[in-house]
Amino acid sequence: MDFRNNIALKEDYTFLVADAEGAVAGGEKGLYNRDTRFLSRYAWRFEDGFQVLLTDTPRPDLLTSVHGLIEGHAQQLGVRRELRLTASGLDDRVTLVNSGAAPRQVGLRLELDADFVDLFEVRGWVDRPRPAAARHHGDADVSFRYRASDGVEQRVEVRFSRPFAAFRDGAACFDLDLAPGETWQLQVTVALHDPLVSLHAGPGYQDWRASFGDLTRRCSRPALRRAIDDLRGLLLFTDAGPIAAAGIPWFAAAFGRDALIAAHLLLPQRPDVAAGTLRYLAGLQATDTDPFRAAEPGKIPHEVRFGELARTGAVPHARYYGTVDATALFVMLLGATARATGSDDLVRELRRAWQAALGWMTGPGDADGDGFVEFAPGASDVRAGLKVQSWKDSAESMAHADGSLASGPLAVCEVQGYAYAAFRAAAGFERRAGELAAADRWERRAARLKERFHAAFWLEPLGTYAMALDGEKRPLAVKSSDAGQLLWTGIVPEAAAPRLVATLFEQDSFSGWGFRTLAAGERRYNPVSYHNGSVWPHDTALIAAGLQRYGFHDEARRVARAVLDLAESQPDERLPELIAGYPRDDGPPVPYPTACRPQAWDAAAAVFLARILV
Repeated sequence: MDFRNNIALKEDYTFLVADAEGAVAGGEKGLYNRDTRFLSRYAWRFEDGFQVLLTDTPRPDLLTSVHGLIEGHAQQLGVRRELRLTASGLDDRVTLVNSGAAPRQVGLRLELDADFVDLFEVRGWVDRPRPAAARHHGDADVSFRYRASDGVEQRVEVRFSRPFAAFRDGAACFDLDLAPGETWQLQVTVALHDPLVSLHAGPGYQDWRASFGDLTRRCSRPALRRAIDDLRGLLLFTDAGPIAAAGIPWFAAAFGRDALIAAHLLLPQRPDVAAGTLRYLAGLQATDTDPFRAAEPGKIPHEVRFGELARTGAVPHARYYGTVDATALFVMLLGATARATGSDDLVRELRRAWQAALGWMTGPGDADGDGFVEFAPGASDVRAGLKVQSWKDSAESMAHADGSLASGPLAVCEVQGYAYAAFRAAAGFERRAGELAAADRWERRAARLKERFHAAFWLEPLGTYAMALDGEKRPLAVKSSDAGQLLWTGIVPEAAAPRLVATLFEQDSFSGWGFRTLAAGERRYNPVSYHNGSVWPHDTALIAAGLQRYGFHDEARRVARAVLDLAESQPDERLPELIAGYPRDDGPPVPYPTACRPQAWDAAAAVFLARILV
């Protein structure tokens, strides 16, 4: 699949993936809600000769397109669509005008179909027989109904403001006679019905934009404005508050790691997103041990899904805990939120949750008792969860310098940095609560981790930290971007920081657009790979945050400009999930074909990097 020309719209849990003309017609395209594809086809078809004149998405919930029939040097017929996505469907207004001097007979049709397929089936991870949806139509409506294997009834209704002439071959057909200058309009309303749907009101776009007003007044980069709108569009509205969905199309759901990092990068402008994220994830924190879901008491979830396969246990993702880092990031974000707001109210409210998180980090998360947080690789299968459980979660990302894949429980370097920051945050929570002995214990634990980490991970010949330690405590002696994230967490000794920064900016690591996940020249380097040489904007932004923390302000600004340049090299001025690791030249960056866009942590990265430049 190639997502580069997709149009993606989203509001709350509902999202639309269409082609460049705004049509849903095959592949991963569809109208989705909570991991179920309701409409698998929603495509306007006009007579031969019409061409697309404009397709625009001025906001993440709006699509405008213009089609024209051009004869000679002038338009004879024009069609304008104005589509707005809602939390429970969409509204689509079609305006047809006869621009010519003669009467015209015009035919148009809307192709419709629904399959109610689970997102994991769309992705090709699971294949199973399923009954077809039942279809019914009147003279101005079409409905589809499906009963899932667990008894959940789902349906979609498509209503037209005018009767159609016929419904044939899966399409509502209209046959029109238009006088010169005559305009014809049609309103189509699509309503999704699902007992799992519960709607919460979110902030309007104007109010959302206003909260970034000081930043947008000081920074005029187009990528910033696009990122702010994308972040509003990516929000999920829950009983606990707002939390950012990871991205579209595959990740329009709550992902612990992604949501926590995005919320962190949005501080101090939107502490409500941090609070909503923390409350939501705390409410789903594991309380038992379940190997199928990778759950252990205290762990923060990696992924929360609502589709039929998740509900019936065919996949573990209803609440899946296969992440080694979200638990530490949870405590880290709580500490950052308390600093940003100047209040410990949320710390007190979530005391049981952060204490349980620390209990996992120092207990099951450190199963061998060596002081490092580790995970045991599992099978790389959707039914068994993720093989690699740090942010570089592709199966081939953790390799030694000779290219061999690491085995045994893995201690990934940036995870130890997150743990260090979490221990420091916990010390602050306890100290401000008057629990001085507990505060001292967490300070000592953080100091021991910092000392032991540098001793075990520092690679003097390379001037960087090992990407991980394998099950035999052998370092993965490769140059990677993971080491750069350590600066963000503060675990790097001041004396080592200049050498590490110099290594990060060497030509094999810094592409000119950002930092390569794996340096060019490493055995497994591949510029067009998911994690072995590609450039991820959010990863680069976290490194920029670390550069700022350690006083490398010029270098941080250099990185900020590079990433915002990357966004503005794109037709939609938004950061893709990742790009290829080829060196920057006078042309645009080489895309990664299946990069998702928009992505929450990329949009949040653009906001954060804009702050560096002002």
